[in-house]
Amino acid sequence: MDRSNIGENLRKIGPGNLGDVLCRHADADGFAIIDLLKPEEAKKFTYSALHGIVDGVADFLVSFKLPRGTRIAILSLNRVEHVATYLGIMKAGMVAVPVNIKLPKATTDYIMADSGVAFAFVDAAHAGIATSIPSINFDDDGPSGFAARIIPARFDAVQPVPNETAQILYTSGSTGVPKGVPLTHSGMLWALDGVTRPGAQAERQILAQPLFHMNGLMVVKSALRNGSSIVIMPSFEARSYAEALVQWGVTRIFAVPTMLARVLRETEGWGLDFSRVSAITLSSAPTTEALIHKVAQAFPAAAVDVSYGCTEAGPLIFGKHPSGLAKPMLALGASVDGCEIRLEEGTPDQGVLLIRNPAVMPGYLNLPGKTAEVLHDGWYRSGDVVRCDQQGFYYFVGRVDDMFVCSGENIYPGDVEKMLEKHDAIHQVAVVPLPDEERGQMPAAFIVLHKDEELTVEDVKSFALLNGPAYQHPRRVAFVAELPWAGTNKIDRKALAGKAIELEREKRWSR
Repeated sequence: MDRSNIGENLRKIGPGNLGDVLCRHADADGFAIIDLLKPEEAKKFTYSALHGIVDGVADFLVSFKLPRGTRIAILSLNRVEHVATYLGIMKAGMVAVPVNIKLPKATTDYIMADSGVAFAFVDAAHAGIATSIPSINFDDDGPSGFAARIIPARFDAVQPVPNETAQILYTSGSTGVPKGVPLTHSGMLWALDGVTRPGAQAERQILAQPLFHMNGLMVVKSALRNGSSIVIMPSFEARSYAEALVQWGVTRIFAVPTMLARVLRETEGWGLDFSRVSAITLSSAPTTEALIHKVAQAFPAAAVDVSYGCTEAGPLIFGKHPSGLAKPMLALGASVDGCEIRLEEGTPDQGVLLIRNPAVMPGYLNLPGKTAEVLHDGWYRSGDVVRCDQQGFYYFVGRVDDMFVCSGENIYPGDVEKMLEKHDAIHQVAVVPLPDEERGQMPAAFIVLHKDEELTVEDVKSFALLNGPAYQHPRRVAFVAELPWAGTNKIDRKALAGKAIELEREKRWSR
């Protein structure tokens, strides 16, 4: 293969395939990815080199005689091979299925069977999940491994037909088995176009959220579409993440709020210089004013923003106000062109969010009943409650599934958390419902304090009663070192709800 043409090819291949997203105007010799799989041996990949690997994957899959539309799994920590494989699968006209490697094997087995995968790319730690189908191991240095079988190539992207599936992502929600979400080339490219930003080639981003989740995948695709460079960590660890921000001169951060909450707590007093970071976007989980203030203080040169998206309807739902109004703190934004929004089951300015746009899924995989519950005439019922102010800005209120009733009053955990996190001694809070014979359910708060701070349960309750309605104050409090996480770097509320029941039964709440 003549590698001298790769840089020019970046600029010639037309759009249409979700795997074909490398920036047409990027410097072919500029760094696309800095891979920290082994931090002491960081590997740098130019746009030219990355393009060759992506095309090598596509060329291999076609030469392996896999038919168009074949479902192909990826089971691996974050790394450059994961990114290249994900893009190459789709570029070859096949369907990428990134699998949540943090799930129990019985659940990953279910995902593999449900999606009908026929081939897999794996790392050494997760090769055992895909023993019943042909696979390639990223870590195998022999003749059957990734390095030997994937030869950099030049491959013209397969042009999808209308509504052709590009990827299947699995989302478990709060209950039941994971649900497969097929997403199309055209829908995801529509969303990607909406988050492409001119002038972003000079940015350096960082990724530590998992590449089996919409958040991580969109961060990578948008960075590469914009021509930015991106530092990729195999997974999130707060101290390593903070050090990487400084060492690699990261200028823009897209993160789940819980990630930065943990970074701030773990590195408190370190005096790290985050002054090169100019923009931070928090998404995929609720946040609070208190956390935004803390982030802004730690990153003094950064504009801090929040955004909203969901697997079933994509990341482009809210954006800039059409009149150019400044976005208030905690606002998700105003509705964007091409995305219709309705609020139902509430008041005119607050209710369950319904979305209709080109990125909405055609339906859950193999689950017609679940599809019928959330999809009607192209409208996706998100299950998220939002409110709209008089200027047209939308705000996240809470999940319908998370809302509970205490003595006849509706409580959204996020409202209580926002209020409690205003206390100077409190770093982070998660509130869950605890069954109660008298009230039905009552708020129980798990609280992480700032380092070297002390607080009593009565202090917490008094603060809550002074700063919010009486029915919201937590009837039970547990001070904890950290909050448990689900596999997507969000707070694991299901685990906390179970812990609350255990603490109540054993009478082990903080005193």
